[in-house]
Order: sequence, then structure tokens, then C-alpha cells
Amino acid sequence: MKLIALVFLILGLHSIPALAAEFNSGCGSIQLAYYELGALYYHHADGSYAGIDKDVVEEVSKRSGCKFETVLESRVRIWAQLKNNTLDMSVSGIPTPEREKFAEFIPYFSTRNYVLLHRDMPAHGLSMAGFLADANLKVGIIKSFKHGPQFDEWVDKLWGQKRVHEASDFDSLLRLFLAKRVDAIMVLPTVWEPLLKKEDINKQIQLLDWAPQDSIVHGLIISRERISKTRRDLMKKAIYSMADDGTLEQIFSRHVGNKLAREMRYEGPRY
Repeated sequence: MKLIALVFLILGLHSIPALAAEFNSGCGSIQLAYYELGALYYHHADGSYAGIDKDVVEEVSKRSGCKFETVLESRVRIWAQLKNNTLDMSVSGIPTPEREKFAEFIPYFSTRNYVLLHRDMPAHGLSMAGFLADANLKVGIIKSFKHGPQFDEWVDKLWGQKRVHEASDFDSLLRLFLAKRVDAIMVLPTVWEPLLKKEDINKQIQLLDWAPQDSIVHGLIISRERISKTRRDLMKKAIYSMADDGTLEQIFSRHVGNKLAREMRYEGPRY
């Protein structure tokens, strides 16, 4: 009996480092939802996925010890689930006072929207004010998306005139635009950069910078209710270290090139 007890004691002592390592990681498994949008998250012809958000999440996992169980969802469903405390986490979200009540945001890039117009847009529609003044022109947006202070104010005015069409995702929005059911859509560089490489689309559109002063911060979105502050802090530390050692910019460069990658660097406050 003493021999058996000694064997169990030795086995137990050998298991302590493994248990300690698991305890020290302090993170465990987290449910994370992606959404498809340009270079942020996209699929190849063989069905496999790639993108900035995928690379960021995988690196956060390595540095934090968090294990992510990922699903693909629409942006509308993601926000609804986060608000209802039925989802742990998502990616590249824009903080608002309402959203910050139920989620913490960890910034990892900053950018702004541009406007995409048809090549044959009349000259008076080539400015924000001119577009607004023409009651026949309509804009398309993705439901639940924020576009930056200047664009959001402009869209609110168009809503008041019933000149806004909503789509559930970017592919649906682009179809509305190419079919000329709407005259303008807003797009991030992470969307228009791969889009402009498609010659059949490029020759139909023009890209204008209507809000050069806007800066839209995007971050990991983490449920305050479902994920403890300790676990959120582990991911925050991972993101900050990725920014400091250049890993984030390297990830951006892989998908949108060096110039846009530099412009996407987040240099705002850390919380």
C-alpha cells in the first residue's frame, strides 16, 4: 500500500507543473465570431479563410494562451448576440457609448471610410453636400455599421428623407450598388483595396475621400458579462505587444500592402 501511495504521490508531483501552466494562462476557451468583409476576413476558392482578423486572432491566441472557438456570422447577429450576452467575442468593431455598456474594445487599427460612386455620377453629386441636395440620389449601407462622425451625420440626414437602403452584408450591398439601385456606398480601405483590383468593377466606379479628418478606431469586442477582466487583460496585453514589436503592421501589410498598413496603425490611448 505504501508503494502504491508513493507512486501516486510521484505522479501527482509530476502533474503539478502542467496544472500550474494551465492555471497561469488564466484564459481557457472563448467563442469568437468572424464576419466577412474585404481583407479583414475572406475566403479562397478552395473554401479556406484568410484575412487580417484571422491572423490577429491567431497571434493573440499564441501570446495570451486563450483558445478561440470560431464561427462565421452576419454583423447584425454578432451585435445582437453580444448585447444579449450570448456571444463571448468578435473582431474589428467600432466602439460607441451604447456598445461599451456590454463590451470592452481593445483597439488594434484605425482607418476611415471613403465613398464609392458610379463613374457616370453627375458633377453636382461628387460632393457630400451636392449629393444630399439631390433628392433622387440614394445611399446604401450595411445594417448596424458605423461609418465615422461625418458620414454618420450625413446618413442620418438621408434617413430623414427616406434615401437609405440597408443590406445585411457587403456582398449584398455591392450588388445593390452595381445594379444602380443605390448611387453611393461607404467603404474602408480594407474593402476597396482588393475591390479595385477587379477590372470589371474598377471601370464602373470612382472612389472619393469625403471625410479625410475622420479616424475610426476598430478593436476586438469582448463581452463584459461573459469574459472576466483578467481574461480581457490577457488579450489586451497581447495586442499591445503586437503593436510594439511591429507584428500588427506586418499582418496588415500581408493583406493590404505597406502603404495602407502604415496608415492603419493605431496610435491612440491605451486603456
